[in-house]
Amino acid sequence: MAGQGTPATALLAKRKITHSTHPYDVSPDAPNYGGLVAEALGVPPERVFKSLVTEVDGVLTVAVVPVTGELDLKALAAAVGGKRAALADRAVAERVTGYVRGGISPLGQRKRLPTVLDSSALDFPTIYVSAGRRGLQLQLTPADLITLTAAHLAPLSTSP
Repeated sequence: MAGQGTPATALLAKRKITHSTHPYDVSPDAPNYGGLVAEALGVPPERVFKSLVTEVDGVLTVAVVPVTGELDLKALAAAVGGKRAALADRAVAERVTGYVRGGISPLGQRKRLPTVLDSSALDFPTIYVSAGRRGLQLQLTPADLITLTAAHLAPLSTSP
C-alpha cells in the first residue's frame, strides 16, 4: 500500500481536521466484514460505521450506520422527508462517489450527496469510517463528520 492519500484524507488535511488513519487487512468479501474490521482495529464494533449509498425517492443519499446493525430504509426515507428508500446499484454508487464497494467514504466523494448519520455516533468521542480505500479507516469526531458532510442525524440502524 504505497501512500495513504485518498480524496477523503486530502479533504481532512485541507480543512485541518484532526483525524488519524488506521490500516487493516480484511477481505472485502468476508462475511461480517464490518465486524472483522472492528476486530482488526481493536475497537468496539459500535464505533465503526459503514457508508451505504441509497436512493430515496430517486435521489442518491448516503446513510452512515454502525456495522453492528442493518440500515432501516423506512427510517432513512423519513429522515430526509422521502417516502421510499432502497440501496443504490453498486455500479452507480461507485461511479458517483469515486470509491469502490468496501471503501466508500462519506468524505471526499466525486459528487457531494445528501448524508444522514445514525444518531448513535454521538455516543462516542470519535468514530471510524472508511478513508476511501479498502484496508484504511479514518478516526474522527462525529461533529467533524457532520460538519464536513452537512449530515442530518437520525436513528437509522436496526439491531440484527
